[in-house]
Amino acid sequence: MIVLAGLFGGGGWGAYLARKRGGTKADMAQYAAGFGIAFALLGLFLTIFIERMA
Repeated sequence: MIVLAGLFGGGGWGAYLARKRGGTKADMAQYAAGFGIAFALLGLFLTIFIERMA
């Protein structure tokens, strides 16, 4: 669940940032993909850490 939250949250934040900076739809898609992947990876590491500690 943390991974999915990171994916969608990061994607939304990336698209918001691109739009705020005056980007086109392609820019918004690229930012959303990049931020989504980055935050999903962070969520994956966080999930693994939590599972190891439990």
